Amino acid sequence: MQYPEVLDESRVGSYPALASAGGGLVWDAVLEYRVWCHPENGASDDEDGSDFFYAFSSFAEALTFSQETEGAEEPLALVLQREYISEPEPGKYIHMKKERITEWPVAFLSRPRRTENTIPDFLSPEAPSNRVDILRGLAT
Repeated sequence: MQYPEVLDESRVGSYPALASAGGGLVWDAVLEYRVWCHPENGASDDEDGSDFFYAFSSFAEALTFSQETEGAEEPLALVLQREYISEPEPGKYIHMKKERITEWPVAFLSRPRRTENTIPDFLSPEAPSNRVDILRGLAT
């Protein structure tokens, strides 16, 4: 898979460590690729025993680092969601029209970027029974 380029390479490493984790179902941009390291799993103890991450401007760099570094996780993507879909309970979806930053498994980036129609199509009464096909770019 070809992974997206980051939105602004000059900002990689400047985003806060704390971000939402997953969710939202759609994405607008990748801000950076992250590799979290855990001293309890053999990573160097650079933060007095706390977990820490390295930020990268490409997935390839992040993957190489994670494979060569003891105690490192697989890369994650820090993504910008300008709008997203909240699911407060199974099957109940809410269109959230505010920005947030969240960490995603990179596999989620196989979904197409959000367009102006992605969320309205997903929430439409005429949506297919498997609404996730809209997010995967398999239905309109």
